[in-house]
Amino acid sequence: MNTDKLSVRLETVAKYVPFGARVADIGSDHAYLPSYLAKNGRISFGIAGEVAKGPFQSAEKNVMAEGLSDIISVRMGDGLEVIQPGDADCITIAGMGGSLIADILDKGKEKLATVRRLVLQPNINAIAIRQWLIDNEWELISEEIIEEDNKIYEILAAEKGDALKPYRDVPFETGILVGPFLLQRKEAPFTKKWLLEKKNWKRIYEQLESAAPSAETEEKKQEVAKKINLIEEVLDNEESEWS
Repeated sequence: MNTDKLSVRLETVAKYVPFGARVADIGSDHAYLPSYLAKNGRISFGIAGEVAKGPFQSAEKNVMAEGLSDIISVRMGDGLEVIQPGDADCITIAGMGGSLIADILDKGKEKLATVRRLVLQPNINAIAIRQWLIDNEWELISEEIIEEDNKIYEILAAEKGDALKPYRDVPFETGILVGPFLLQRKEAPFTKKWLLEKKNWKRIYEQLESAAPSAETEEKKQEVAKKINLIEEVLDNEESEWS
């Protein structure tokens, strides 16, 4: 992967960045995503934000080597600290846990006033992002699920709007867990992901069953059993193909 050729994961993130956007890529690592977008004339301005010194220096080096310093500003800071109100109208955050992404957005909420789109790619726990979007009145407008190098990734795009709109045609609890758009399509990576999750939850349930009885254990068992039931309803007849 480099500034000319992104991974499938980052290519999918890139396609949701609006043409001509002022984009802030948080946790930019090598600045591959904003550099790729700039080199292809897709953005008018980019920020590559990094909290760690090593990745910050790597991003700075790559941007300078590509002659993109007039378009991309490489900044060191924690989360949305690297942007000021009005700096960006699109924010991308990719390759982190869903809870961390939600926390970054929450801590920097005042920076989102002029942001029109969020493009988020959690490695795990996408439900935390969906819940944050609902709580903060961002409408999920699209989702994709892909598999690359035996890993499954979800990409979520959101804009300010009717936060509950995507969930009106699906059961809410199921939709927020697996994704309302993904639930309706049930593509191959989706089925594979949730079969693996169900297998893991069953293992956890069995461990809880053999644990010393307590109110906390019983509550956890009920929580895990509920998730298993939800996923079994989602997968329905598709399970035999993957089991």
